[in-house]
Amino acid sequence: MKFSQIAYLLIGLVITLKEPTARDERGLSQSAENAILIAGAVAVAVAIVAAIRSFVLSRLP
Repeated sequence: MKFSQIAYLLIGLVITLKEPTARDERGLSQSAENAILIAGAVAVAVAIVAAIRSFVLSRLP
């Protein structure tokens, strides 16, 4: 590495540490997103089981 590359790297590091980028706080937390996705998957599974159960029960003599 050249001296100029090392200097640029150090300057960039100092600027980043001095003024870090602001975090984006919009949206749901990861836990909330996971809970919503799991609830949706459970709802789909319950609907499929209910449809299969009603089909099987309608075919029984």
